[in-house]
Amino acid sequence: MKRYYSEDEPLTVLPELDQPLLQSDLSAEIENLRLAESWQRKTGRSSKTLLNSPACGILIIAMKQNTETKEHRVDGRITIHTLVGRLRLKLSDRTVEVPAGHLLMLDRGIAHDVQAVEESAFLLTMCWHGGAARSASGG
Repeated sequence: MKRYYSEDEPLTVLPELDQPLLQSDLSAEIENLRLAESWQRKTGRSSKTLLNSPACGILIIAMKQNTETKEHRVDGRITIHTLVGRLRLKLSDRTVEVPAGHLLMLDRGIAHDVQAVEESAFLLTMCWHGGAARSASGG
């Protein structure tokens, strides 16, 4: 099983993506992902990092219909917000549909596959430094 991203291993060092104010045109980002060279590869997906900070990362990901990411886990809490299309997440104990306009939240370390039931684009937010410890202490 491959593990992506962790608190100890930031996505990349991109200081321009850790600014006090960042703004993205999501429709334009999706269109650019469909034009990217990675879209034409066998994996059928393309992504771009929109935010990369010590606290969290946000990626926009486009996937062609019937493509998937194999089982992986994230060492932080994540959200998946489907912007276009419909995703299916396979967890160890269930399968969850995430159509456009829906938001799914997963606790840290939960293994999952992501399948694009139809051509899809989604925002993946990864939160480091736990939330659990901070929220338990009220911070």
